[in-house]
Amino acid sequence: MSEPSPTRPKRRGRLFRYTAALLVLCGVAAYLVVQYVTGGGGARGCTVVSPSDDGASYEFTPEQAANAATIAAVGTGRGMPERAVTIALATALQESELRNIEHGDRDSLGLFQQRPSQGWGTERQIMDPAYAAGIFYAHLARVPDYTDLPLTVAAQRVQRSGYPEAYAKHEQDATLLAAALTGRAAATLTCDGRPQRTTSATGPDAVRAALVRDFGRDALQETGAVVGGTPVPSPSPSPSVTATARGRTVTVPVPDGTKTDAAGRGERERGWQLAQWAVAHSSALHIERVAYAGRVWTAGSDGDAWRTAGSDGAGGAQSSAGKSVETSVGSVRIVAGQ
Repeated sequence: MSEPSPTRPKRRGRLFRYTAALLVLCGVAAYLVVQYVTGGGGARGCTVVSPSDDGASYEFTPEQAANAATIAAVGTGRGMPERAVTIALATALQESELRNIEHGDRDSLGLFQQRPSQGWGTERQIMDPAYAAGIFYAHLARVPDYTDLPLTVAAQRVQRSGYPEAYAKHEQDATLLAAALTGRAAATLTCDGRPQRTTSATGPDAVRAALVRDFGRDALQETGAVVGGTPVPSPSPSPSVTATARGRTVTVPVPDGTKTDAAGRGERERGWQLAQWAVAHSSALHIERVAYAGRVWTAGSDGDAWRTAGSDGAGGAQSSAGKSVETSVGSVRIVAGQ
């Protein structure tokens, strides 16, 4: 009796392998499409550039941008100088790539890979980016003359990492981010603003709550933060921030003057910090438009650049006196979607 031909089983095996490979490729393609549309994963939706025209830039994701903006806001709210913000950002870049991760070495968690077992806080606290940044700055402030130390030394005094030299490689990127997110470098941070799928609240009230979370009630009270026309409840028992709501616009007044904040920055720098904070959070909070000091950023616009108010065809909103409110340094205007 002749042996059965192996041709048919071989063909079936080859067909199975081809089908499996095709399914894998389709899965990868679908994943990449979803990441592009939602701005998640590896999608590079944000860019910060050097204010000195030296060609330096850094591209990062909307998630990283939002976390970086929170770190900067918490730092300046505590009166920490820009150097402290640079140290914090470089540390978070090394420890978590500016992602709020739920894992790490032993019980390390969050942006700075802080450990509950070492007294950094509870797991829930450490997973709150504002808390994690605040406790990092509290430890950094106790390092003698930290602003004069090399960045890697200052970071290591706080973190006590097994790889102390690793922080140094992030100094250039952290310096660019700190310049933009403290407001010293105007209109240097842009994002495409593609809305992310989120279970969190969006809209003007969510923007206001996020501002209070990152900058603090007292900091916003100094500028008289408002959210349009009808009073809405404060997110905390303290009534120190008066908020009103009308339409979808959040307005944070920034008086034009020489007054400085706790970190020694002028009010124009504070305005640009608020404006670029809003752009960094645009995907998560579904922010569609930000205007300050005669410049406007619009989500999804060609090139995502800051433009002169009116140059994008929008013309700018008009005040009762007929002057475009988007040409003034007197307020940051944030238009939020749903």
